[in-house]
Amino acid sequence: MLIKKALSDRSLGVLMHPSCIPGGRVCGTFGKGAKEWIKKLHKHGIEYWQFLPLSPPDSTGSPYSSPSSFALNPWFLDMDDLIEKGYILSSSKEELGSTIHNKNHFDFNVADELTKKLGDLLLQGWHSQSENRKGNFSNWINQNSWVEDYATFIVIREEFNMLPWWQWPKKFKLKNNEFLKSWIKKKSEEILVKKLIQWHLDEQWRDIKNFAKSNNVKLIGDLPFYVSRDSADVWSNKSLFSILNDGDLIFQSGVPPDYFSSTGQLWGTPTYFWSKHKRTNFDWWRKRFKRQFELVDLLRLDHFRGLAGYWKVRGDSKTAICGKWINSPGRTLLNKLQIDLEVDHLPIIAEDLGVITPDVEKLREKFELPGMKILQFAFDGNEDNPYLPKNIQGENWVIYTGTHDNSTSISWWECLDSHTKSRIREEFNFSENPAWSLIEIGMRSNANLFIAPIQDILSLDDSCRLNKPGTIRNNWNWKLNQSLEEIESNIRFYSELGHDSGRIRNKEF
Repeated sequence: MLIKKALSDRSLGVLMHPSCIPGGRVCGTFGKGAKEWIKKLHKHGIEYWQFLPLSPPDSTGSPYSSPSSFALNPWFLDMDDLIEKGYILSSSKEELGSTIHNKNHFDFNVADELTKKLGDLLLQGWHSQSENRKGNFSNWINQNSWVEDYATFIVIREEFNMLPWWQWPKKFKLKNNEFLKSWIKKKSEEILVKKLIQWHLDEQWRDIKNFAKSNNVKLIGDLPFYVSRDSADVWSNKSLFSILNDGDLIFQSGVPPDYFSSTGQLWGTPTYFWSKHKRTNFDWWRKRFKRQFELVDLLRLDHFRGLAGYWKVRGDSKTAICGKWINSPGRTLLNKLQIDLEVDHLPIIAEDLGVITPDVEKLREKFELPGMKILQFAFDGNEDNPYLPKNIQGENWVIYTGTHDNSTSISWWECLDSHTKSRIREEFNFSENPAWSLIEIGMRSNANLFIAPIQDILSLDDSCRLNKPGTIRNNWNWKLNQSLEEIESNIRFYSELGHDSGRIRNKEF
């Protein structure tokens, strides 16, 4: 099937992770709350819902450093759906504790505890399920080869008190398959639980995706370029990564020194052995993309520049200074992906923020991928600033007020000095509400798609920020403590501005 360019019309979207959606026992889930959110977007003619990676988070709650590129976050498993379909008994509701209401943040430990309880209940009820359901489960397992390694990896990690895999006993660390066969038999029930959770998550999300499609809402996912060193991906496929069998990094990823950091950034994730990926016809990458496009309509590729070239640093380096740029075979990979998906234009948004070199621009333009612009970066007083709407060439862009890594627009404004505020007010006719002023500027831009985080639509400050880069505490746990009905006036106003800017075509109000 051939499709037109990924973004070809003026349109509007909202950035909100499922965990932030009201409802669910601890955080938002793949249940009724997500469907109600989609209905609100459809009602007001908002065409896109963007979110962060749907993958399981690391110990700090980050979905960008996941133990799997293929799995879904167990926190999103919706209990009510499981009860309604008879996978767990309604009488079990009492055991699961009370729903947490009216809190701005949720507790990761409580979310983990709930997941464990749900897993135990799924196992208890599994043997009484119909043969048809068991057959559907077996077929899904057979069609998703990643599940076996992921479930085994998670159970081993729990066995060894959540230690990273390179600190496991040797037979586990080296993935001795003969040894693991007998160990897996002993742990068959624990491994089954992990598989069941992933199957149910997959079923629930596919239901949401179909619901979004029937409501003319497109889903924009997010894919980190690199994968976590402590992941089932690396543990199961060590030869594809610059890592030794014992877990020591040969080379690691990062970026060189720049205006923001005199020593650059070290990310601690292994770089790719691209020569091995070429020899295997990019099989792992293609499966990774295939999985994502089962879940979403478009995909934001984080650190897109890594497909053109990457900064390679020795594994034992303490800073990113002594690295070097190495070319990546991104063009070959994207060509293969285009064939796999049978499309004229890849449904990928290139995260091309920061210092971007001509080779990156050339790659993005070759595949006509929309790039990204952040309005909070636009007002440094430099007339040539590439984020100023007047300097943005063409329409093939996604413009944001800010992303999950930025301050909210209210707090961004509060941190500006008085001189800068005066200059911006005078030049851009800012109102008393800087979040809405930024939104209006973005709406009026040439970019085909404008997206605002829900925090900006609600004029919230940094107490509701989702992530502060460079820190590991109090991130990723914000949740909307109002009902969707209570915020509907804000969504309506956002839609009305979109309508005035030619970004809304169909709405019910």
